[in-house]
Amino acid sequence: MIITRHDIDIETPTGPMRTGICQPAAPGRYPAVLFYSEIFQRTAPILRAAATMAGHGFIVLVPEVFHELNPIGTVLGYDEAGKDKGNSDKWTKPLESHDSDTAAMLDHLATMDAHNGRTGSMGVCIGGHLAFRAALNPGIAAAACLYATDLHSDTLPAAPGNGSLERCGEIGGEVMMVWGRQDPHVPLDGRRKVHDALTKADVSFAWHEVNAQHAFMRDEGDRHDPELAALVYQQSVALFRRCLT
Repeated sequence: MIITRHDIDIETPTGPMRTGICQPAAPGRYPAVLFYSEIFQRTAPILRAAATMAGHGFIVLVPEVFHELNPIGTVLGYDEAGKDKGNSDKWTKPLESHDSDTAAMLDHLATMDAHNGRTGSMGVCIGGHLAFRAALNPGIAAAACLYATDLHSDTLPAAPGNGSLERCGEIGGEVMMVWGRQDPHVPLDGRRKVHDALTKADVSFAWHEVNAQHAFMRDEGDRHDPELAALVYQQSVALFRRCLT
């Protein structure tokens, strides 16, 4: 599908959140996907990923995940300085503020005539964790969580008892977890912890492990695996078409 793109600033309890919207250009009513980025925010690879999903018939919202910690429009570089700043932001922003960001995007979608009323979440790296976290909201019917970091370790800031994995039993939609076996950020024991928690909580989930490094979806850098990335896009589209249409 041909798509259109524009930015808006959505009001949240922690300030305005610059959010990109990609959507099919043809008139109609479409399901939506909240697409959460890596720690580097809305980089070119992230925007291309969002456009890819939108071209398959979805309204895709891409928020600045650390909007309250940076000037509007901040994009961090894929370098040591960018990684250090992004990780600092990750350890600073509490999960409760990510929850209110998700709620604000769902509220905005409710005002869009082109939205069919069904929404999913998707993300990579910390964005995979945030897509998982978003699935705690009953407004999210499906989540594609790609190499989600800090889920098994429960190390993101949150109030006691409010960690994402420990609350996974609240997920009402379907979840797809995708991991790279060679990803040092989520080792085998960590993946097993997530799998066991989802199983114990009787969450409806699919589980995919591939031979890839962390960030294999990112179409910049030497870890990118185009064939596996294409497969994951297909799996994500299939998930959302099944659950959101």
